[in-house]
Amino acid sequence: MSTFDSTKKLLPVIIKEITEGKIQLPDFQRGWVWNNDHVLSLLVSIARSFPVGAVMLLETGGEIRFQVRPIENLTFNGGIPEPDLLILDGQQRLTSLTQVLTLSTPVKTFNEKGNPIERFYYININAALENDALDEAFITVDHDKKTRRNFGRDIELDFSSPEKECKAFYFPCNQILNSDCWEESLQQYAPEKFPDYMQFRKKILSAFRAYELPVISLYKSTSKEAVCLVFEKVNTGGVSLSVFELVTASFAAEGFNLRDDWYGSKLRNVEGRVERIKSEPILNTVESTDFLQAISLLRTREKRIQDIADGKTGNAISAISAKRAAVLSISLADYQQWTNQVEKGFLLAAKFLRKEHFFKSIDLPYRTQLVPLASVLSILKERWLEPQIHEKLCRWYWCGVFGELYGGAVETRIVNDFDELLAWIDGQGDEPRTIYEASFSSNRLNTLRSRNSAAYKGLNTLILREGAKDFFWKDTVANLDYEEIAIDIHHIFPKNWCEKEGIKPSVFNSIINKTPISYKANRMIGAKAPSTYLSMIQSHKQVGLDDDAMNKILLSHYIDSNMLRADDFHCFYEQRKESLLTIVEKVMNKEIDRGINAVNNAELESEEEMEEDA
Repeated sequence: MSTFDSTKKLLPVIIKEITEGKIQLPDFQRGWVWNNDHVLSLLVSIARSFPVGAVMLLETGGEIRFQVRPIENLTFNGGIPEPDLLILDGQQRLTSLTQVLTLSTPVKTFNEKGNPIERFYYININAALENDALDEAFITVDHDKKTRRNFGRDIELDFSSPEKECKAFYFPCNQILNSDCWEESLQQYAPEKFPDYMQFRKKILSAFRAYELPVISLYKSTSKEAVCLVFEKVNTGGVSLSVFELVTASFAAEGFNLRDDWYGSKLRNVEGRVERIKSEPILNTVESTDFLQAISLLRTREKRIQDIADGKTGNAISAISAKRAAVLSISLADYQQWTNQVEKGFLLAAKFLRKEHFFKSIDLPYRTQLVPLASVLSILKERWLEPQIHEKLCRWYWCGVFGELYGGAVETRIVNDFDELLAWIDGQGDEPRTIYEASFSSNRLNTLRSRNSAAYKGLNTLILREGAKDFFWKDTVANLDYEEIAIDIHHIFPKNWCEKEGIKPSVFNSIINKTPISYKANRMIGAKAPSTYLSMIQSHKQVGLDDDAMNKILLSHYIDSNMLRADDFHCFYEQRKESLLTIVEKVMNKEIDRGINAVNNAELESEEEMEEDA
């Protein structure tokens, strides 16, 4: 027995059903994400009568009860009606066409960088009538129906009234399906252009009005499993679906709105979990997939424990997994069982990271390392504060950071660390492989220049954690940053001074020659020699420090004051490098092989790490 019907429908008919609310979206669908270039390309294809792909719809009224929402930016008088059909495939195309062809307000789309913009769409009638000029005929203008040049000072095109549209001979796309009003305006303001307009109407407007879209309609008797499978299969092209969106579709078929549970909904007065999680600044980059991976870890671990208890052996024992297939297999019951515990685990992860002096997500070395950390803490609960457990957690975490082991594809490492870390903490296993695989070369310090590097972020945080004090303000840099006094990482021997002394950027841009200080201290440093700026800072009326007090501040940054006051860059470099290696050794609880003295080897870095800080 067939579960679907295939036919063709006129574009104006489909658009009319959308604007009347007869066709809507299942709420698990993502938002409209097409940018301006996508929209223009779609309009040109239809004007040429090219195929743009089929759309797939699902009849409502069956046993599957999805929450629904209308196409973006549509409004209805008297409330949103009940739909007859839901869009499973073709959302981006139908949303684009509905907004461009029917709205009297600007279309809310995106530029090539993904930033939101508001645009009206027009057709240059003269260009549309030329051969091979259709690509250039469709244009967009700003929300005020004008285009500008010379940095916005000069108006290039102005369509702010029907008279100006007609005289410029640009047709508004939101009247393509019904041009009666515009034609009356053309007769009034530019009647001499009417013959050419009629050619345009026959060539372009008729193409839109007669355009037929292939439509596949799934019957309302279609099963939940079939709907979810079809949804995943048809949405693999274009903008690919995330794991979260696929799980959302699966849960929606059981009447549970995962989007509301995660993101919240003002419409339905629901607070989202992500809002509670991201109330912790360090968790600001947590993604829905991270959360689902953590649930998958706990779920599959419980299954493994049960299999062992049931006497299963070998391959019959379930594997702990956070891979895509495992996440997609999470049932609604699984989600409801583990979700509160996992949320608490992420909030505990924020507390752990604060103790290590990570406060902002921008300073977090690896977002991906949050998944095993939060998963482990969701099981340990308050036990994580026990001194021996906390020490093990810290060592594992810092080995991941300085071993730089959580970049790239890390699903296998996440699973191994989750399992091995719990066993090690409970005294039933050896050190996790992230600990014994982690290594940090002494020469790595020479090449740490990019503030995006995990080890760079980790080392900067360690300096703050050890109590580094600002050169100007009489407080720790960490406290000043918390009080929102501008803090950044700056050169100790200034860049300009180093260049004058013939020191290469590959050397003076290393983190060895950088430290976190306030904007005030950095402005006083300028391009001066260290001996000069130290004297200026100490004698400043707001500072008033003697040499001994200033030396203690420098020491809190692991800087030898004698070498700084002597303007001896090379001796300073070697001394501070050794001091920084010592604190890395301390948190990793591993001895670092010093190897060859490699100041000059710093020239061997890759170009991507040549970043210079202000």
